[in-house]
Amino acid sequence: MTGALGTVFVANRGEIAVRVVRACRDLGLRSVTCYADPDAGSPHTVLADASVRLPGDTAAETYLAADALVRTALAAGADAVHPGYGFLAEDAGFAERVRAAGLVWVGPSPDAMRALGDKVSARAVARAVGAPMAAGTDRPVTGPGEVEAFADEHGLPVAVKAARGGGGRGLRVAWTRAEIPDLYASAVREAEQAFGAGECFVERYLPRARHVEVQVLADDAGGVLVLGTRDCSVQRRHQKLVEEAPAPGLPDALRTVLHDSAVAICRHAGYTGAGTVEFLVGADGTASFLEVNTRVQVEHPVSEEVTGIDVVVEQLRIAGGARLPVTGVHPVAGHAVELRINAEDPSRGFVPSPGTVARLRLPGGPGVRVECGVAEGSSVGLGFDSLIAKVVVWGRDRDQALARARRAVAETEVEGVRTVLPVHRDLLRDDAFTGPELRVHTRWLEEEYVPAPDGPDVGRRATAGVVRVGRRRLAVPLPGMPSITGPAADAAREALTGAGDGAGGAGIPHDLLVSPIQGSVVRVLVEDGRHVGVGEVVAVVEAMKMENPVRAGVAGVVADLAVAVGDSVAQDAPICRLVADPAA
Repeated sequence: MTGALGTVFVANRGEIAVRVVRACRDLGLRSVTCYADPDAGSPHTVLADASVRLPGDTAAETYLAADALVRTALAAGADAVHPGYGFLAEDAGFAERVRAAGLVWVGPSPDAMRALGDKVSARAVARAVGAPMAAGTDRPVTGPGEVEAFADEHGLPVAVKAARGGGGRGLRVAWTRAEIPDLYASAVREAEQAFGAGECFVERYLPRARHVEVQVLADDAGGVLVLGTRDCSVQRRHQKLVEEAPAPGLPDALRTVLHDSAVAICRHAGYTGAGTVEFLVGADGTASFLEVNTRVQVEHPVSEEVTGIDVVVEQLRIAGGARLPVTGVHPVAGHAVELRINAEDPSRGFVPSPGTVARLRLPGGPGVRVECGVAEGSSVGLGFDSLIAKVVVWGRDRDQALARARRAVAETEVEGVRTVLPVHRDLLRDDAFTGPELRVHTRWLEEEYVPAPDGPDVGRRATAGVVRVGRRRLAVPLPGMPSITGPAADAAREALTGAGDGAGGAGIPHDLLVSPIQGSVVRVLVEDGRHVGVGEVVAVVEAMKMENPVRAGVAGVVADLAVAVGDSVAQDAPICRLVADPAA
């Protein structure tokens, strides 16, 4: 069934490594995982037949060290390498290294990865087969001037997007011409950090668009199996939070166009293995090709639940030379929803929340499936992504799936780190998501979502007001009210103001700007004496593969700037003070 495969080396971590280990066991294959020092003792190291230490603490030293991973796979006696998602999963050079070492690569060929993994060349493939597509550049742009010229020709808003990789990293949307230079620089910087290459292209951005994708499997004989559609429109920072299958509310004609386009793109590129063809669907029903993810995706379980096809098992079978048991469009039965449980703080705009998982209670019962990569005592660090677990529910229809999802999140408990669970609980009661007409879109959480009175305080603190600057919601401390309280706030206040215990724990003064997260400073855009306006970016702090802009909540003059590029900062650590401008 899997040809010459006997031992599979999993070049990844967390819940996807656990998922691959279980698929190997279902097929009677031996699995070997690897781990960085912070992941020692994690579930993916315990469940595998063997696990090998990769010396180092950071992603660059371990899960991104291509040559070291190949050497480790060979030393472990592996026949094949499964890359999971993220890290090197879409790196054609890594796939070539694996093959050159005599190992089987569980994924598409390096040529297909290059043709479809690079968004510019993928657009060329989509254009060649007649897939629907918005206007965009046919090559990477060389600077912000080209982005501005594109915006002048095609109009705003425009999206600057990393040519490689996915997951929303290296993606910035410009709504005004003036913000293009900074957003272009940010996209390039994040693309370099995430994918090792900063090339970006630009395309027309569709406001209020839904994110709809097609799951495919393809074998070496040219067979392609479509496992239906998914809707992944509930996102923050262009990264998915909730996914469901099939995508609700699509006209049959449009669903057929998306299915046919996905098949044509895969056949044109000679694609094999599991892949996802992604589209945007505008508010007017206009569809536009987005990209191809040349790997298994985080949200693959919802497609499995409605089709009964094990995507990871099929990946392994195809890599071992087997053909697909069926081709064409697989029928779907029922409805499935996946909720990503991330270690993030919704009250601070979904910033990462590192720490140790002190308590973990996961749901069960009819129709509930959980994919988890941590256990009680596991550390959720800044160096890797924030995903703790995925709660996947199935129902005979969408209403039953949503009811089971409400039950599942009510049973789920995570302590030690903040999570997005309050948002999920609130979302599952919001008519925009649960009603007969799906009204969510990729920017809905940032632009339109209003928490229920007893729901999470998203995007604001209880002691802060909220204002809109353009399309952004900003937390603004109210006069005379503290913006942050607690030990970290007290330390930060004392560091810049000299206030001690006599302040009575009133919190950070409203003129003090602090880091929303623990992380590394990757950009400082001001200096002492510089005037900044409300909403202006003062610095950028990176953690868990995400850049977090630190914006001014009030207008003022920068004083006592406390950070520089390369500094490590704690959550609530002081960035600077903003002194009222006498001339304002």
